[in-house]
Amino acid sequence: MFQKLEITRMAQDLAAHAGARMGVIAQNVANADTPGYRARDIADFAEVYADRAMDMAATRPGHLTTAPALAGYQAQVVVEAGAPNGNSVSLELEMTKSAEVRQEHEMALAIYRSTSEVIRAALGRGR
Repeated sequence: MFQKLEITRMAQDLAAHAGARMGVIAQNVANADTPGYRARDIADFAEVYADRAMDMAATRPGHLTTAPALAGYQAQVVVEAGAPNGNSVSLELEMTKSAEVRQEHEMALAIYRSTSEVIRAALGRGR
């Protein structure tokens, strides 16, 4: 009867993306001194979501639904050049990415909180 709100679905996808990207960043940092290691990253959420969310199907005139939630993420090598030992990890870049990912995750949590408050208010339960 009640379908999952699209905004919460997107927030769930954003949180999952942030978690997956943070895992890749952690692997990069852990391998910062590994000879020959190539830094990897996952595409930005906007790119990944746009690629998968654009498959829309009209269920009736004037009504569209979006594609299912994001399934998985592919980490790809992003930097080829680097240190003399062949390692391409830049700790400064990884820390910057880490801060971006933290902001994405906090945004997802803020969306969850806001939609929960709206639903509680609609049900008359308030805070």
